[in-house]
Amino acid sequence: QVQLVESGGGLVQPGGSLRLSCELSRGTFSRYGMGWFRQAPGKEREFVASITWSGPMPFYSDSVKDRFTISRDNAKSTVYLQMNALQPEDTAVYYCAALPGGPWDAPQEARGYRHWGQGTQVTVSS
Repeated sequence: QVQLVESGGGLVQPGGSLRLSCELSRGTFSRYGMGWFRQAPGKEREFVASITWSGPMPFYSDSVKDRFTISRDNAKSTVYLQMNALQPEDTAVYYCAALPGGPWDAPQEARGYRHWGQGTQVTVSS
């Protein structure tokens, strides 16, 4: 069974940065499309970013584009989310997701992913 383990969350002041990591085990990471989603209290889970395994090609939600960067290191079976210029509205639990799909599969819908991590809390507050 594929496992995803996120790390890197925490408390940061507005304008600060964090880098989230998600390591995949028990699967061939280089053949998985990967995504990051987040869920704030009382809100639905929303798409943040995704990356194909071929290319790779990144995709971003409008709310994080130009502030967040998704990347992957196949040698480490890890996907990263570099988050800059963080704002209070970025506060949420961030989830990593994996899809064993085609080379250009990196959907923006949560239902498109087969495997999920347990989540890591990101809190942006002064």
